Amino acid sequence: MKTQIFIAALFFSGFAFAQEKKTDSIKTQKIEEVVMKKQVFKKQSDRFVYDVAASPVTKGNTTFDLLRQTPLLSTTDDKTLKIAGKNNALIFINGRKSNMDVESLAQFLKNTPAENIQKIEVITVPGSEFQVESSDGIINIVLKKKMSDGLNGNMRMSNSQNKYNGTSASFSANYRKDKLGISANLYGGENIQAQHYILRNGNSSSSNESTGNIDDPNQYIGGYVNFDYQLTEKSNLGLSWNTNANKSYNSTVNLFNTIRSLDPKTNQYNINYTNSRNNEDARSYNNSLNLNYELKTDSLGSKLNVNAAYLNYKRFQFTDNKTYFADAFGNDLSLGQTIIQNLPQKINNFSGMVDYIKKFKNDFTLSIGGNFNKTKTDNDTKNDTYRENPAPPLEAEENNPNHFIYDENIYGFYLTAEKKFSDKFSGKIGTRYEITNSLGTSDNAAPEYRKIERDYNNLLPYVSLNYAINDKNNISYAFSSRMRRPSFWELNPVRNILTEDNYTQNNPFVKASSSYNQELTYMFKNSYFLILNHSLLKDVITQVPLQRDILKDRRDAEGNIVIDPLTNLPIKDAHKQLRYIRTNFGDKQEMSAMLGMQKTFFNQYLTTNFNIGVQRNVNNGSLSVDPTSGDVFPTYENKISSTSILIQTNNTIRLDKKKTWFLGINYFFVDKQQIELGMLKNLSSLDVSLKKNWNDWTFALNLTDVLRTNIVEIEDYQANGNYNYVRNDQFRRGGTFSITYNFGNQKVKKVRDIEGASDAIKSRTR
Repeated sequence: MKTQIFIAALFFSGFAFAQEKKTDSIKTQKIEEVVMKKQVFKKQSDRFVYDVAASPVTKGNTTFDLLRQTPLLSTTDDKTLKIAGKNNALIFINGRKSNMDVESLAQFLKNTPAENIQKIEVITVPGSEFQVESSDGIINIVLKKKMSDGLNGNMRMSNSQNKYNGTSASFSANYRKDKLGISANLYGGENIQAQHYILRNGNSSSSNESTGNIDDPNQYIGGYVNFDYQLTEKSNLGLSWNTNANKSYNSTVNLFNTIRSLDPKTNQYNINYTNSRNNEDARSYNNSLNLNYELKTDSLGSKLNVNAAYLNYKRFQFTDNKTYFADAFGNDLSLGQTIIQNLPQKINNFSGMVDYIKKFKNDFTLSIGGNFNKTKTDNDTKNDTYRENPAPPLEAEENNPNHFIYDENIYGFYLTAEKKFSDKFSGKIGTRYEITNSLGTSDNAAPEYRKIERDYNNLLPYVSLNYAINDKNNISYAFSSRMRRPSFWELNPVRNILTEDNYTQNNPFVKASSSYNQELTYMFKNSYFLILNHSLLKDVITQVPLQRDILKDRRDAEGNIVIDPLTNLPIKDAHKQLRYIRTNFGDKQEMSAMLGMQKTFFNQYLTTNFNIGVQRNVNNGSLSVDPTSGDVFPTYENKISSTSILIQTNNTIRLDKKKTWFLGINYFFVDKQQIELGMLKNLSSLDVSLKKNWNDWTFALNLTDVLRTNIVEIEDYQANGNYNYVRNDQFRRGGTFSITYNFGNQKVKKVRDIEGASDAIKSRTR
């Protein structure tokens, strides 16, 4: 709460800057009216450009809100963004990859004002100069650049109500004086991420069902400080520091489990009930420092960029997983088992990057560069199991510590050549060569698993062609090959326990996967577009559900072992064990066709972007052995194809002539489709917003998932009789009320944003 109070104080102190001249306001309004008549969405070479600088949609919104309304972009989980036809989208700012994990990045985007954005670039097939992985696309946020000295900033406070209430606040400021520019941002908040689960798995002879809630309270604070100094007319020196901290104490899992097993003697089901009551305390820290030097070498725009960076990431996680014997009504009877886990993760990364762009007078550009990343992760895991019945032992019955250290060195080199042959035709060709050396060591594993060494080289070509048939028609083609390295947390061989018989298992043997992507785009009048995409992914990195029967002692309602009177031995029942194994799982093809429109109607009273498309997934994966232990399971197979429809529409309606009232109506629908875990049922969401602009203030009310249809359901049926079902409700229906205030000289030039040398590594942290 202290964070919000502090930011609130900054918020109200901004009144000192409120005395802007009315003439400046009138000029600004006139400029906006002129700019709005420009082409807001267009195709340029290798990217789509959405010009939002003068759009009233930006005012009072967050960057995340604006991205959700950008053509081709969507989100189904209110956390990550996707480009149509792509698995994932990476966020860049002025060509610099963001430096935060998924949770921190979502908070950053939701607390950064959209008023600072000049345009959004959607790069569906990134070139060789970008350090991206797999079939990822890029969302590049280009900030405004203004010319005069002075100070300006934004302040925002919001309150959200879903299942629980959450608050957030942010303060950002930009200052420029002569050769020095300083940019700073501070944000913080608290919320409880709530989820409700229904989990079912098994077959006709044994099955598990778990239902209940997960509540994850979070308190976070973060921000950045950027310094940019102009050494000479041709050179700049920049220093940036980014930080984020998150605390999640007393995160709880409460699941009621029903375990059924068929008794072959009586042909009747024996039913046992347990409760999984888990408590977790976690905190994480993410800090990065980047030093940049830029030198302009000629008047054509040629320049040299040099970066050096350091990244430090720490996460400390302590979990207490308890299993209670229960009755049919869910009441605890006795404590059966306790598993205590200590799961720390530390990541240190040193990086360097050099890029040189040479421009020639004949519209020819040559780019060459290289990078080096040295990363060390340290995971000193403790895992102790205590069984309380029939008698508590003095020491843990199972003690499984594991100290896993992972060292990785990556060397990358790229070369691209871009040529504008005429006003109509241009092309770009390039290649990237990457060398990866890694070593993983574990001090408490089987001998064959104690040392895992990998060395591989990859040549990754790229080509794009763009042809403007005339001023209304444009066609382009692009091809690229990429690889995806596993995230550092995926390599740490630990179990994350949900219930006694249901857990996820990370895997140090996961190897890099490859992808080959091609795309054909046609655009008409910079308003209508057709995109055809094909991706081939080999050795897909994913999570595979393996389940098998294991024998356990039968327990009575009090948790006591049931003894067979004839043999005087414990009676054994078959229990279904479910492991979600992180591993490489065969190949996959994704094909899509997307038809879209971005246009204004009725004298700009209605602005709409609409996408409709079809996507086909072709899966080809099979797994029967847990690669981390060698345990054999009935084969899990996914060789199913599916075809699905995708619809997205975002609409902004201006309600008055003065452009002060706006109504937003957004909707998306994703048809059911086959993914690695099974058949993902359809998802949809209707969102409504109302916004009022009043001088430098903006008041906004956003309602999300009004119809409560954005709930994840996955079901899978195997030929061997096993089935698996997951229903995950994250209570996305809710509302957010926000107040935004802009202060200061709005002509301040933004600090030069710098691409960090370690940015390619940061996305692989948790």
